[in-house]
Parts: sequence; structure tokens; C-alpha cells
Amino acid sequence: MGSVPPTVTPTKEAGKADGFLSLVKARRTYYPLNKTLPITAERIQTIVSEALQHVPSSFNSQSNRVVVLFGAEHDKLWDITADVLKGIVPAEQWESTGKKMAMFRAAAGTALFFEDQVPIEDLQAKFALYADRFPTWANHSSAMLQFAVWTALEAEGLGANLQHYNPLVDARIAEEWKLPTSWKLTAQLVFGGKEVADPGEKTFQPLEEKFKVFGA
Repeated sequence: MGSVPPTVTPTKEAGKADGFLSLVKARRTYYPLNKTLPITAERIQTIVSEALQHVPSSFNSQSNRVVVLFGAEHDKLWDITADVLKGIVPAEQWESTGKKMAMFRAAAGTALFFEDQVPIEDLQAKFALYADRFPTWANHSSAMLQFAVWTALEAEGLGANLQHYNPLVDARIAEEWKLPTSWKLTAQLVFGGKEVADPGEKTFQPLEEKFKVFGA
């Protein structure tokens, strides 16, 4: 005999995920950004800190760390990044790279995402059987946090794009903002006012190539 499909008992909670899913669908990547924010810096800090507190982590390790840079501190980040890249990028390719750095600098702020290696290493020592998995699980938690912050900021009218100039800039960032050496940079979320209303059509692979269901 085959398994019996689960019994559905509708409750007053049914359909409540639709509001959340609408925000997930609406989240996009916006590249041209400006320094005009539709909400206050305090509101942004609240969004980021609440996401940081409530995003899950393996074994409740709480290894995520975030630094939010506004104004001149944000500008400084992208000046540092440009300076580091100038020493790496061939001169004939610098024009396009320099324009990209200027585009990020033109935004209002950046959220820097880190993973603190101390709780990860503590868990590796405590649970040796899973030692090789804890860094991956920490990555999962960091990715969830990045997505949560990105989606929440866009829900409040901001545009954002996610960058990964780590590990090239790690040492300079740690030095500039006096961060613990155990904090490992994972991503940089650039945010600000939207220069364009529509970032373009979102395209998808066929759902049937990506999604399977058994037993329903």
C-alpha cells in the first residue's frame, strides 16, 4: 500500500504566508543607487539588528555579526576597496572597475556581514563528529541573514545589491573599524535610494526542472 496523504485541517493562519512571499517575489537587485533614503538610519538599524537577533543558526551558535556603515563611513569603505583593487586590476581594465566602485560609493550605506570564528571553532571542538560541517552551516545562517535584511530593506522602499570583495579587503576593513580578528567577512550589502524604478524583468528556469514532490 502507498502512504496516505496528510490530512489538511484549515486554520485561521492559512494564507498568512502570502504577504511574506510577496516580499520575497518583490526583492530585486538594484545597482544605480543614491544617498537619499526613504526611511531613517535608525529604522535601518532596527531592521538589521532584529534580523540579526532572530535568524536561525546551527546549534544556536549565533555566529553572525554585522557592521552598518552610513555616510562618510560608507564612502570610506568603497575608497578602501578601490585602493585595494588598484593594486590588483590591470591598468587597461581599471576604467570599468573604477566606475563600479564609484557606483557603489554613490549609495547611502553598506551592511557588512561577518561570521565570528570563535563560536564556530568552539562547536568544532565540542562536537568533533560534525567539525567539518560547522563552517558550512555558519554560511547557511549568514546567507539567511543577508536575504532577510535585503528583503526587509526593499520592503521599506530601499534598493540594494550584494557584493563580495572579501577576502581582498578583509584586513583593511578590520584595521579601519577596529574589528575583532575572529570576524570573517562574507558579504557586503550596498543600499540606498533607487535611481531606477524598475531593474528589469526577472527570468526563471522552468519550475518543473527544479521542483519535485513525493507523497502529497
